[in-house]
Amino acid sequence: MDTKEINTLITLLVGLLLLGNVGSAVAVKVDTSNEDISGNYTDFTNFVDSKCCPGSKIEIKNMIILVPDWCSQNFQMIARCNSGNVEIITCNEDVSGNHTDLNDSVDGKDCPGSEAEIKNVIVLVPDGCSQSVQTLARWYSGKPLKLDEIVAGLVSTYSIDSVITDSSSAATAFATGYKTTNGFVSVGPSNASVLSILKSPSESMQYRPLATVLEGAKLEGKATGLVATSRVTHATPAAFASHVDNRDNENEIMEQMVYGNIDVVFGGGSRHLVSEAEGGKRTDGENLTEVLLERGYQYVDNRDKMLNLSSGKTWGLFASSHMAPDIDRSELAPEEPSLAEMTGKAVELLSQDKDGFFLMVEGSQVDWANHANDPAYVVTEFLAFDEAVKVAVDFAEKDGHTLVLAFPDHNTGGMTIGSISDPNYTSTTVEDVVDPLKGMNLSSAGLAKKIGTNISSENIKTQLETWWGIDATDEDVTNLLELHDNGEGLSLDYAINEVICKKHTVIGWTTHGHCGEDVPLWAYGPDCPAGYIDNTEIAGYVAKKLGFDLNKTNSDLFVEVEEVFSRDDGDGKLNESEYLLDTTNSSNPVLKIGDAELPISKNVLIKGGVTYELNGIVVYAPVTGKVYIPTEALSLLNGTK
Repeated sequence: MDTKEINTLITLLVGLLLLGNVGSAVAVKVDTSNEDISGNYTDFTNFVDSKCCPGSKIEIKNMIILVPDWCSQNFQMIARCNSGNVEIITCNEDVSGNHTDLNDSVDGKDCPGSEAEIKNVIVLVPDGCSQSVQTLARWYSGKPLKLDEIVAGLVSTYSIDSVITDSSSAATAFATGYKTTNGFVSVGPSNASVLSILKSPSESMQYRPLATVLEGAKLEGKATGLVATSRVTHATPAAFASHVDNRDNENEIMEQMVYGNIDVVFGGGSRHLVSEAEGGKRTDGENLTEVLLERGYQYVDNRDKMLNLSSGKTWGLFASSHMAPDIDRSELAPEEPSLAEMTGKAVELLSQDKDGFFLMVEGSQVDWANHANDPAYVVTEFLAFDEAVKVAVDFAEKDGHTLVLAFPDHNTGGMTIGSISDPNYTSTTVEDVVDPLKGMNLSSAGLAKKIGTNISSENIKTQLETWWGIDATDEDVTNLLELHDNGEGLSLDYAINEVICKKHTVIGWTTHGHCGEDVPLWAYGPDCPAGYIDNTEIAGYVAKKLGFDLNKTNSDLFVEVEEVFSRDDGDGKLNESEYLLDTTNSSNPVLKIGDAELPISKNVLIKGGVTYELNGIVVYAPVTGKVYIPTEALSLLNGTK
């Protein structure tokens, strides 16, 4: 047995242990009235309703259970690094991804038994999440989660420059098949900082756009969609539909999304569609809402309008910035749809395409709740995400040709059930865990809004009692105000969590930032993956199942202009073999090739007074000065199309 087979066997055995833990945790059903003491389930033949691997009828004759006492996934990750068996990922000269063969890149193999063709893929990402959150959500809800049925394995999360990834580099990995630098959005990494186990990227790979599975699905003729509770220009959705070297460049991201011909987009962030003069954030003077309408999109801005949609290409942006937390929505933003509602409507619209669809859904705010160390915000966001998963899996069950993959991009906050401040943790009851959270009816940010500018002790205590059901002491309020320091210290919501949650809940935290451990993989559908996989391998797996090659997608969408044309020689005349990047209007640069114009971050070519719509966008990499165009543009330029 070779090393990889041994590692796979160990992973499967650990997986059995994890599933056993899931089974135990699933037994949180409220009905515990069984007279025997066999557990909360009297029928052990249906103890864990696992739906990941349908169709296998192999008889199990033997079972081996191994228990690593006092252990977590953090230890597994550290052990993997110390073992010396960490695979050295390389940035290949082609742009196929970190693995040279994306058609056979997944260490965790297909589940056996299903031969149904995969027509649709739904990817769901609870941003900044861990299994601790899943466990807490199960206790809080008092019943098994939809995700409990489809536990499949583990996903690594590190980026090219850090063991601890950010959301943009993580999303780039599972959208493109490439690890990149933290802060980059679906462009090749910089060589400024590279982990010791990885090889530095070649010069040609640095900052170049990397094709995504959404773009590949679109070229394959499938409908595509993005759903998020953040601004749609935030890191995770951005990585599926844009290519920039700074995740904060949300105006550019929005422009690339609008011109990327995505069929359905739901979330927040309307401020990046319109100019500053119109109350938005755009500095280029453009109105992208008008562009959407000109291109035949429906545009909706509230829940009722979205639910009334029945067909057609649609953008729905329900907030100027981010959408409201799920726990706050009924009180602060009742006009906004839930994540499950957006997912359901997106599936309804996209599934009308006979060629199938690709949809990415992000539960964006699990991450922010963990950043804030706000347990009620965390658990309600995760349960809202689980409802969206249910929508996806229910559709997949009926359809029979849909693969559902769910996984966090990374963990955030390092949440634990049990705190260092609680010496009596071994006697913790369900009520100790759940009751304080049940009394919290707003996120800490929502509570801070209710407190407003009146940060008197009396008002803070009143709002804590009203919205969190907590009778705070004078000492509590004094401590949180000291941390807040009249706005010079922690934000009010962080200060509330630091004092009130630490004292009044049994939930612990290790950080306000991200963490570097592996995260769960949940999967359902034909040939769904199982076992331990790297985040880059997800992109190759999705592409393979949808029937396209990411190598070819990269070749079709991103041709470096200088490889085909010569730079302008400065003679005052641009002939058909020369190009020039015109930055006269720095907010709207234009690539000129002969007498043709190709505006940056748009899918438009203008030649001879005729405007052509391309199958991909024109991308400019400012650091290298390189410009990339679709091969379709070459056909239009040389007159063969």
